[in-house]
Amino acid sequence: MTLIKSMTGYGRAVETVNGREFTVELRSVNNRYLDCTVKLPRMVSFAEDAVKQAVKASVSRGKVDVFISIKSEDGADTRISLNTGVVQGYLAAMVQMVSQFGAQDDISVSTLSRLPEVFTVEKPEVDEQQLQADLLSVVNKALESYDAMRAREGAALDADLRKRGDTIRELVSQVEAGNAQTVIDYRTRLENKLREVLANTAIDESRILTEAAIFADKVAVDEETVRLRSHLDQMDAMLTAGGAVGRKLDFLLQEMNREANTTGSKCTDVRLARIVVDIKAELEKIREQTQNIE
Repeated sequence: MTLIKSMTGYGRAVETVNGREFTVELRSVNNRYLDCTVKLPRMVSFAEDAVKQAVKASVSRGKVDVFISIKSEDGADTRISLNTGVVQGYLAAMVQMVSQFGAQDDISVSTLSRLPEVFTVEKPEVDEQQLQADLLSVVNKALESYDAMRAREGAALDADLRKRGDTIRELVSQVEAGNAQTVIDYRTRLENKLREVLANTAIDESRILTEAAIFADKVAVDEETVRLRSHLDQMDAMLTAGGAVGRKLDFLLQEMNREANTTGSKCTDVRLARIVVDIKAELEKIREQTQNIE
């Protein structure tokens, strides 16, 4: 089962691979599209695109920041060798100083090691392909941690959206029931008003039925509530399907708000109007939550 995921998340991994300690951190916040920024040492700058592709394979939407640091084990990236020719030259010159000038013969390793260019310090050529593979292995572990957090938050969002959807369904049922009662109340008021005005004159029942039918058609919200329920069912189906449904939910919320607004414009009863306001408040809370869904 594919769960929905939050766009907000954090993941971290620290691994030592082939003598280097890699630390990878990922942080993300809401965004309309995927925006990935990678900050890494110059020595692995060539791997930036590969890191972005790894993130893109796991993330569809959000502003993702990736931070990478690398520490090499002591001497792992350094090779020191003895410059034999230079040492031989120094020794020959020192022997000549002793024999020619009678200088004290105190030649030692410590003396030679302090002389210029006795040692050659080399940094071995980096195997970029291997280094990139090592880095990506740690990036993938950080992504696993990052995705686990997003999935946990996604599960909480899923539960909250379904709960609010059920609340809206209950409110819609109240509107439907109240709307039917509104028509009945209107007919009763109309009859009473006619009896009051016409006194003993016979009342045309067909006229009352016609007026009531016109009023019922004017305030009917059946089409709107049916579509609203259908949209709520679609929302549940999207949540069940999982994956990157954030944008689809955004569009669906626009449609639900449209139906709620139309329903509100048709409600002549103050109590029903208040219920519609409650529906809109729940829809706004759902909209705020969907802004965080990938």
